[in-house]
Amino acid sequence: MPELNFQVIGVEPSTRGLTPLLHFNLEVSNQPATELIQAVMLQSQIQIQAPQRPYNEREKARLEDLFGTPDRWGQTLRNRLWAHASVTVRPFSGRTETVLPVQCTYDFNVIATKYFYALEGGEVPLLFLFSGTIFYSAPDGGLQVQQISWDKECVYRMPVKVWAELMNYHYPESAWLPLHRDVFDRLSAYLGASHRAPARTRHRRTMIFVDHR
Repeated sequence: MPELNFQVIGVEPSTRGLTPLLHFNLEVSNQPATELIQAVMLQSQIQIQAPQRPYNEREKARLEDLFGTPDRWGQTLRNRLWAHASVTVRPFSGRTETVLPVQCTYDFNVIATKYFYALEGGEVPLLFLFSGTIFYSAPDGGLQVQQISWDKECVYRMPVKVWAELMNYHYPESAWLPLHRDVFDRLSAYLGASHRAPARTRHRRTMIFVDHR
């Protein structure tokens, strides 16, 4: 019977996706090494291990919205769910590598975005919890199915700069600003009318709208 183990060995931002994606390079190994794994339908829950890194004074101030004042962090600084990800692993024997894609967002209503943005550098400890289904060949050649053991997990320390580079690629020199829907509708209509005007008038209208806000 298969005994799979998982280890994240690297991460890089995807520059080809239409949305922000981080590609985690995942090593999958099996014992016995001679056993043929036909496929693995792999799921992973990814948690931010917030207590497992230090924070400077500026970072502490930015994180008060998430964890409260630092004097309360003994009670409030806990692991936080970041994302769920999945991938289908190709056939292999012994070991193989695959890419686990994780979708990201620059929406500051999302806890993970606030957390990553608050950090000035260093690494983020991430806990990967694995589950899923293994399809493998039995000794007689028949196809067997087995669930991944519930205790399969690994830790990876992701450099903060990787997330920052990904956001800067998709949103260069910018950030998201939440607006009430009625304000957004008015702004959208206003800019739509402005785009049909000459360039000098467009600039003047935008200045007037901002001033009125």
